[in-house]
Amino acid sequence: MSFHASQVLPDVWQIADPMGVCCTLLVGREQALLVDTGYGLDDLPTFVRTLTDRPLRVLLTHGHHDHALGAKDFPEVWLFPEDRPVYDTYTREPWRGRATDSARRNGIALDRDAFLAAAMPDTLPPPETVELGGLIPRIMRCPGHTPGSAVVWVPERALLLTGDDWNPVTWCFFKEALPVWAYRENVRKLAALPFQNVLCSHRESLWSREDFTSFIDGLTDERIREAEPSEEGAEQGIDTVTAHPAPGQILVFDRAKAGL
Repeated sequence: MSFHASQVLPDVWQIADPMGVCCTLLVGREQALLVDTGYGLDDLPTFVRTLTDRPLRVLLTHGHHDHALGAKDFPEVWLFPEDRPVYDTYTREPWRGRATDSARRNGIALDRDAFLAAAMPDTLPPPETVELGGLIPRIMRCPGHTPGSAVVWVPERALLLTGDDWNPVTWCFFKEALPVWAYRENVRKLAALPFQNVLCSHRESLWSREDFTSFIDGLTDERIREAEPSEEGAEQGIDTVTAHPAPGQILVFDRAKAGL
């Protein structure tokens, strides 16, 4: 199978799917929690069973296709209700077709008809905490990238999982994304949590707390107002701009929503 897994901390696996999008597996003594499911281009449930035989729960940090299409291979997933419209949109056409086109361009073998026809599971609101046995992840709302975006704090590992609310390149410009000022307010609150390590959805290795706080500290009014034009949202007719809060870190957002 075309997945790659790295054990980045005790009981914590970062799994990259064939397109390089990551999901995170937390393994406790009694059960396991899979955070996100990738594009669904290969058999993720079977791969997860090579890492653990514990009963498995599945959480989607948000409903975008590169995180949620893999949910088709699971009977049930958790998702905050605010993101159900996002899930319903991005797990249908044209997003499924885009995923198959990307797979073809990258030489990934795929039964296109089966992929396009696969049924998506129902979603349930996640609990606030999950008792895995030795690990008790806390699932928290952090609207920004989408209205129902979730983050996961794992106190036993001093670990924060940010989903797509923070990445090397963070996108906050889709029509469902919050304005940059609201995004900043919500993400800043995460700095109050006692964590030392961060995992995001588009990098296989750990970030440090300092990497995260440098991004947060760099989201100043001045840097937001000085953001430069970019092309990321052109296909969707969105006037996007790019800010550089910290070295090697980028935030792309909708100029109109920012009132710039």
